[in-house]
Amino acid sequence: MEQRRFSGKGHWYHETQSSTGQTPALPLVPEAATVNDRFLLDLPLPDEIVEACESWLRPARNLCTRLFPQQVAVSRLRTFTAYDRLSTALTVAQVYGVQRLCNHYAARLAPLNGPDPSRESNRRLAQITQYARQLASSPEVIDNRARQQLDEVGLTCEDIILMDQIIGFIGFQARVIAAFQALEGLPVRWLPGMEMQAWAAPEPFSAPPKDWTPAFSGVEPRRASTSQLAAQAQWQTLPELAALASLLAHEQGVLDELGAILQSDLRATLPPALTQQVAQLTARINGSVDCFYAHPQTPGDAARFTALQDGEQAVSGWSQHDAQTRAVVVAVQLLTRAADRFSAAQFNPLIEQGFSVQQALSLLAWSGLCGWLNRLKIALGERQ
Repeated sequence: MEQRRFSGKGHWYHETQSSTGQTPALPLVPEAATVNDRFLLDLPLPDEIVEACESWLRPARNLCTRLFPQQVAVSRLRTFTAYDRLSTALTVAQVYGVQRLCNHYAARLAPLNGPDPSRESNRRLAQITQYARQLASSPEVIDNRARQQLDEVGLTCEDIILMDQIIGFIGFQARVIAAFQALEGLPVRWLPGMEMQAWAAPEPFSAPPKDWTPAFSGVEPRRASTSQLAAQAQWQTLPELAALASLLAHEQGVLDELGAILQSDLRATLPPALTQQVAQLTARINGSVDCFYAHPQTPGDAARFTALQDGEQAVSGWSQHDAQTRAVVVAVQLLTRAADRFSAAQFNPLIEQGFSVQQALSLLAWSGLCGWLNRLKIALGERQ
């Protein structure tokens, strides 16, 4: 099916400043808040496709409930309200431009009362929004200064870790929905003024790798709950979470579901060499040096490794040698950089090059999960 691109104003942009208006804001698509499936957002899909992905869709659906519950109890250490959570989710959804996602989080946010209209609250919300946009669209710019700015407006370690998880999760959700929409041949909506994410600068990838150092303290054994310690012990055995588990255990329920996605059948039908290739490609685009070097280079990978270090043009030239490699690079690169533009034009070549539908979906979902992990590594620590 030929893909069409629509431009228009049928989308949401939410205000970062609190308002005292008496008339409640109404979402453009109010029914988007009442979906049965809060992860796939009631996207019409064949039952056999959904069932084949159930091992990783189940924990993803659980995360929708854990991250965005109906009621949120705040405390001295956890100040992130239900409004903060959904406001952050909508900000990230707008960055990626997937209309179904924007409609859903806009509809859920609209009826909530925002923070009080004080200068401090407005500054806090503006800083949260700026950080969310940066980590979603240009993750490599997040550094100690960005984290310090969050601290200055009163966010705690627990708040920041939760926010990073929300940002990573919405990015994953956006890319999964975009992949499923492409499978169904649905037209994409390309909003005017939406820029494609640029490749991260090459300089950090040409220097010798350094050790990654967390920017926050992990859970303390003396003060941590039994469930926090259990989550840390369980998930630090996974290579992708080894350095992060102690930090992410501050929100152990979210960590448990992320670990379940990583342990699912998501990569079961894909060759390990291919999943490594995809992981390094997303890490290079997003600027996660630590994720990039987490995969050891082998003699047969030298050309690919060098091309990735150099950047977009070198990768494009390297991938021309093989049609299947080219199809993978084109699909993963566009889904990573501009999920709203991903369509059947990028999905179908994967099928033409020998991937089954399930393999193609798994490949694309894995790239979205890698983007989530890239952002956690960038946001929660530094290479010293």
